[in-house]
Amino acid sequence: MKKNYNYTRRKLYLPEYGRHIQEMIDSLMEIEDRHERNRQARAVIAVMGNLNPLLRDTADFTHKLWDHLFIMSDFQLDVDSPYPRPTRQELTVSPRHMAYTQSRIAYKHYGKYVERMIGSLATVKDPRAVASTVDNLARYMRAKSYEYNQEHPNNEVIVRDIKRMSGGNIEIDEVALNNLRSDYKQPFSARPQKGPQQHRPPHAQQQQRSKNRNQQQHRNFAKNNGAHRNSSK
Repeated sequence: MKKNYNYTRRKLYLPEYGRHIQEMIDSLMEIEDRHERNRQARAVIAVMGNLNPLLRDTADFTHKLWDHLFIMSDFQLDVDSPYPRPTRQELTVSPRHMAYTQSRIAYKHYGKYVERMIGSLATVKDPRAVASTVDNLARYMRAKSYEYNQEHPNNEVIVRDIKRMSGGNIEIDEVALNNLRSDYKQPFSARPQKGPQQHRPPHAQQQQRSKNRNQQQHRNFAKNNGAHRNSSK
């Protein structure tokens, strides 16, 4: 008994339709009568549409089915299609090469988009819009600089970096930027204790913290092995 495995058969152009649809299309090219070949081609299109019944009534889906019919026939089937016949060159065209930016990022802690936004502000004519955008960018730059360097940058550094990235094409209100509130992440302060507190010198506070830490480390938790109060004697 001769066994017919799929790996011994020829490769399918569109495997999602299955081998039976491929064999039906192969039989279309053997029909000599053009009228009969067109009628059988429409029947094959109907069978292909039954694989996705929810989409077979849309125009785009029908166009796609006819394109798949010609693809599966290796562009050799000669039938009257209601849509333009695709060519092998149209379907095998290489995609356009995508250009990637290889420019160097001068200020990595700010990011490339900050530099682009500052560069685009040079073309803005509204001074109020420029001042508002620079205000928001300065806040963002301070936050990113703190995350990257773990230290608080001065407002003079932010103003200097904005001038460098803009090439001196932006009018900056340095007085307004210097008066901006810093949005840094401050560490949590100690929980306030209840009752009136007396001010103690720094060395006394340090000694108290060390004492509390040592007591916490050497604290012993004794296991209660005694009898429960509700247990019977």
